[in-house]
Amino acid sequence: MKRLKDILEGTPVGALYGDPEIAVGGLAFDSRAVRAGDCFFAVPGTQADGHDFIPAAVGRGAAAVVCERMPSEPAAGVTYVCVGDAAGALADMAAAFYGHPSRELKLVGVTGTNGKTTTATLLYDLVRALGYRAGLISTVVYRIDGREIGATHTTPDPIRLNAMMREMADAGCEFCFMECSSHAIVQERTRGLVFAGGIFSNLTHDHLDYHKTFAEYIRAKKRFFDGLPAGAFALTNADDRNGRVMVQNTVARVSTYSLRSMADFRCRIVETHLDGMLLRIDGAEVWVGLLGRFNAYNLLAVYGAASLLGLDRGEVLRTLSALHPVSGRFEVIRAENGTVAVVDYAHTPDALENVLRTIGELRTPAQQLFAVCGCGGDRDRTKRPEMAQIAVKYASTAIFTSDNPRHESPEAILDEMTAGLDPSVRYLRIADRAEAIRTAVMLSRPGDILLVAGKGHETYQIVGDEKRHFDDREEVRRAFAALSKPEKRN
Repeated sequence: MKRLKDILEGTPVGALYGDPEIAVGGLAFDSRAVRAGDCFFAVPGTQADGHDFIPAAVGRGAAAVVCERMPSEPAAGVTYVCVGDAAGALADMAAAFYGHPSRELKLVGVTGTNGKTTTATLLYDLVRALGYRAGLISTVVYRIDGREIGATHTTPDPIRLNAMMREMADAGCEFCFMECSSHAIVQERTRGLVFAGGIFSNLTHDHLDYHKTFAEYIRAKKRFFDGLPAGAFALTNADDRNGRVMVQNTVARVSTYSLRSMADFRCRIVETHLDGMLLRIDGAEVWVGLLGRFNAYNLLAVYGAASLLGLDRGEVLRTLSALHPVSGRFEVIRAENGTVAVVDYAHTPDALENVLRTIGELRTPAQQLFAVCGCGGDRDRTKRPEMAQIAVKYASTAIFTSDNPRHESPEAILDEMTAGLDPSVRYLRIADRAEAIRTAVMLSRPGDILLVAGKGHETYQIVGDEKRHFDDREEVRRAFAALSKPEKRN
């Protein structure tokens, strides 16, 4: 239990009606989650306005309500706090309620379009391998030292964020690595957290369904670096055209990493094979079990961040060679006949091109490349034809299929993907994703390569409002297993 006045410290308050000394047992921004004695936050959202649910929250026993405007009929015995920004107040007060746990951790945020999950996860794996306790907040999973918690969002809400960080600090964690999505930054979910450092990966076409313009998307990412404290580091990709833009106004210590130009941390790809690549990082050679130029950037960012956190560079380099790919990120599955499938989360034009180009550099002229990909429904529609153009450019055969159609018709999504393709281009349209994967496997010859892109680690497919079990890796293994079964004779 905390006194309301104590968790309000540092939060800009316009007016307070009621008793600031009341005890608050918990925080909630969903009226259905309110318990007796909680403080309810009426946050305006894109789908609903929390102010409409104040009566429901009070009916469930809310002792205090934080709102941007007072209800027409305030309830007796409830303390109302009027603020200019309820989402910001939620972040500030959540940090205070849990005792500002981020101050007890070396918290590093990773932002950008692609590479966030891999970079954050590899940093977590690295410091754990070096003997430190750490936490992880990623798209795939949340971890409190060795304990795993199912992830619901790339960056969870401020209440859950601070609650998990409190558990991390209490468990003796020294570090926490977290993905910071553009949605989370704009929605103030990372406000109130004290970062030891931030990493910028890259910026490409994505989330324009939410941000509307690329300029707004850039500004969302840049807000993260604008908010870093003076004692933190800002590690930016010097090879990305927006890398310097991200750190223009930051007061943090700026460092750069690059594969192509002068930078504080440099890397060169020496050799590439299907089971890994040899890198030269700051003059030292290291073999890593990850593939692709995009992973060279991710590993270099990991090395740079670890160095800026004060870890021994020699130990970091030795440990990099033992790290494994992140689930659903260039995950290789092999069939008995030598056919190779790569399952990857690539769901943006840039990510898809990176993966296809990497495979293209590895395959021989005799190997066919089949690319299975789609685009999600109710999301940025402008990238659909671009994704299709990239697939047919690099693949021997592209197979366009359903991703997470949500409330859109899979066939309508495929229409938009294929609208601008040259009629002479070779591709297939198979809306059923399982059937598309089976078809790619059936068309392949021993030794060919299949890319199944877009869903990666996801174990579901969203159709309408329903979340159905679906795992690309399971489907690939099932199709490979069917290949090895002897044909039945009549």
